[in-house]
Amino acid sequence: MQLIAVLLAAAAAYGFAAFWYTKMSKSWIAAAGIPVDAAGKPQGNGSPMPFVIGGLMQLLVAGMMRHIFVMAGLDTLPEGLMGGFGIGAFLITPWVAMNYAFAARPFKLTLLDGVNSVVGCTLMGIVLSLFL
Repeated sequence: MQLIAVLLAAAAAYGFAAFWYTKMSKSWIAAAGIPVDAAGKPQGNGSPMPFVIGGLMQLLVAGMMRHIFVMAGLDTLPEGLMGGFGIGAFLITPWVAMNYAFAARPFKLTLLDGVNSVVGCTLMGIVLSLFL
């Protein structure tokens, strides 16, 4: 049951990321400085590796969140929601913001990626709390 919870939590966050970056693709591409072709598509697009790596990283985050939740005794829906939100808003997003600041990336990129981190982790927390 633990593995199923982690897989479902990762799938929920991955699904949101697919939705979010599809909706915000033009803004994200511009903020990230990705070169595009005449049709507005990213150049060199087509490699599945970013999607594979993204899925694996979602699994790692979901697995660690489950471990943290178990160790902290977070096992209700409100606790899972707030635990996931807190991890996304106060651990992942600030770290991304720091890295982007040193890399001189636009603040808009931090906002776009931060929303994904916060909502994705919140969804993970909700799903995990349903299985603890």
